[in-house]
Amino acid sequence: MILIVGLGNPGHEYEGSRHNMGFDVIDKFAEDKLGVDIDKKGFKGLYNKVNFKGQQVLLLKPQTYMNLSGQSVVEIVNFFKIKIEDIIVIYDDMDLVPGKIRIRSNGSSGGHNGIKNIISLLGTQEIKRIRVGVGKTDKSVIDFVLGKPSSDDRMLIDTAINKAVNALEDLLVNGFKHTLNCFN
Repeated sequence: MILIVGLGNPGHEYEGSRHNMGFDVIDKFAEDKLGVDIDKKGFKGLYNKVNFKGQQVLLLKPQTYMNLSGQSVVEIVNFFKIKIEDIIVIYDDMDLVPGKIRIRSNGSSGGHNGIKNIISLLGTQEIKRIRVGVGKTDKSVIDFVLGKPSSDDRMLIDTAINKAVNALEDLLVNGFKHTLNCFN
């Protein structure tokens, strides 16, 4: 079973914000590639369990707010007995320009509080991830990530979201190493 986690903050006020790239990617993937909604409540989040080409896939959107995302992830991992190597986390990254994605098999949090909490609660940095570029700011980081991108940046970010959706499909069909080589 593969667990795909999209990070973000619940609530209408955060929709379309830079910090909700994980939600945006996983919602688009669920709709465009799987034809489902992520609408079941449980594990401190919204989730859905589907079959994709003979493979069991769990989609999760933690509803704990970004900084406590690990609580939701740990609950679903423990319940379904998911191996660490079968977890993929999608989130925003200020170190990448809008329009870029980066796929990694492990690493530090890079200062991102959502992945930091997941790493802390799972006890490992060996977590696969897809990072979606949102760009940098010289102003308040909190205001920036919780804000909505300009229309120009939004077009680039939408391109990155589509790349991430295609990367997820490739990962499920061809495996992580193939995806890493094709999409980085």
